Amino acid sequence: MFSPYYAWARRRGGGDPLQHAAVNVALYGSGGKHWSMTERGRGAVQRDATTLQIGPSALEWDGTSLTIRIDEVAVPLPVRIRGTVRVHPQALAGQPYRLDAAGRHHWTPIAPCARVEVALDRPSLRWSGNGYLDSNKGDEPLEAAFKRWDWSRAALRRGTAVLYDVTRRDGAGPLMGLRFDPSGGVEPFDPPPFVTLPGTSWRVQRGTRADAGRGARVVETLEDTPFYARSVLETHLLGETATAVHESLCLDRFRSTWVQALLPFRMPRALR
Repeated sequence: MFSPYYAWARRRGGGDPLQHAAVNVALYGSGGKHWSMTERGRGAVQRDATTLQIGPSALEWDGTSLTIRIDEVAVPLPVRIRGTVRVHPQALAGQPYRLDAAGRHHWTPIAPCARVEVALDRPSLRWSGNGYLDSNKGDEPLEAAFKRWDWSRAALRRGTAVLYDVTRRDGAGPLMGLRFDPSGGVEPFDPPPFVTLPGTSWRVQRGTRADAGRGARVVETLEDTPFYARSVLETHLLGETATAVHESLCLDRFRSTWVQALLPFRMPRALR
């Protein structure tokens, strides 16, 4: 969805999504940060009901877990990222939520409560813990419908809390608070008061919601780009202290000419 090549193709009257496919890998840890998002054309994509292969990487669903086999090269320093990630859902949700009035954009929390196992050979890395799997689908570019959003997922003692705070082009919401149970249940809750977080070095605004009187703070900024920030928060939701993964997206900034010119440095396109 953030491909500059796809945006250029659309402006020329084309834009086949299968010509702009990529597996995005982002690693954060004591060994540094590694990012890979190499775009490939239709000839590098194979898919059926249970498998999606994009170039040398592939995702496969066996009915109980999702296995992601990664074989990518990071940018700008060419570091190989190779290994396996397995996602074991505790339950499958699957209900789509509409994000815009026209019904062109939907978000689906596929496995809001999951166990994740990471086993990488390059770099050598092992990790396991709680995780999350979702999907976004749209019939038009994101920037056509939205100005910005703040989103977060917090692991609770039992389940997961998701906050979705969207600013659409027409000025309306939605503002969603959802609590997902490991058994598959979902319960909406009234999002708590807004908390302003410090802006990033690129001046991307960040905000979240936390229990009244408790607040939230940025523990670490994982991605700091001209239009997008990914952060780790210490927050308080539904009466619990929690760690949350948070993202802020500014689509006015994303569609600007100067940002589009920078994107190929983070998203190279494979020649074949």
